[in-house]
Amino acid sequence: MFVRVFAAVVGVSSLVTAVTAPAAAYENCPDTLTLGIEAQYPPFQHVDKNGNLKGFDVDIANALCNEMRANCSWKQQDWAGIIPGLKAKKYDAAVASMAATKERDEEVDFTNKYYTVTGRFVGPKDVEIEISKESLAGMTVGVQRATTQVRLARNRFGEAIDLKTYDTQKAVNLDLMSGRIDLMIADTLMIEQSFLNTERGRAFEFKGPKFDDPRYYGDGVAIAVREGADPLRRCFNKAIKGIRKDGTYDRISTKHFGRNIYDG
Repeated sequence: MFVRVFAAVVGVSSLVTAVTAPAAAYENCPDTLTLGIEAQYPPFQHVDKNGNLKGFDVDIANALCNEMRANCSWKQQDWAGIIPGLKAKKYDAAVASMAATKERDEEVDFTNKYYTVTGRFVGPKDVEIEISKESLAGMTVGVQRATTQVRLARNRFGEAIDLKTYDTQKAVNLDLMSGRIDLMIADTLMIEQSFLNTERGRAFEFKGPKFDDPRYYGDGVAIAVREGADPLRRCFNKAIKGIRKDGTYDRISTKHFGRNIYDG
């Protein structure tokens, strides 16, 4: 497992240079935390060539730990095992771009959101495709396993499509590029930044509208904690409010996306 430890007083990529929250505000919060992450979901989370965790989720989590004056470490976990790993106490919380859906809320508890997520289809630029059950009939659609996009695809398009699931988003991208699938559906922000805006994605584009139905995307992306961990959940909520108030959140979001993505 890849584990990276950082001190709470260290800045996040020069964005957080000092801890400004009053110590008393977090006196009942943990001094140390272990955070679970997938780290295969750029630009939100990935491991760079030097073995360091990078991305929006990482910077946000670092800032939250700074705000709480907590020493935090990371534990990498494959996406399908993120919730099982949390329940098995491999880590205290999961900061992994997880949408706070009703189904997941039956297994874990969530903090307030730290950004808003939507989904969208992606396909070849040279193919005209209408996103409807009738038009997609018989097409093969790729999606990362255990994501909100799987449930959306199955419920909205059912047996009309051949849904193919993958362990990682990178694997979905590769099969789209090779023509083994006709379309993919993915998180809008993630796929735009990590694929469409790159050389590898130049022959592809968004198809159809954004999907943002709360039945699939819940109340936004939030931090998952074990059921009943209310003190920790409240600490994270207070810290999320704190970094939004002091401008740290806006600086981190602008660094990665050029704008504030809290509300999408």
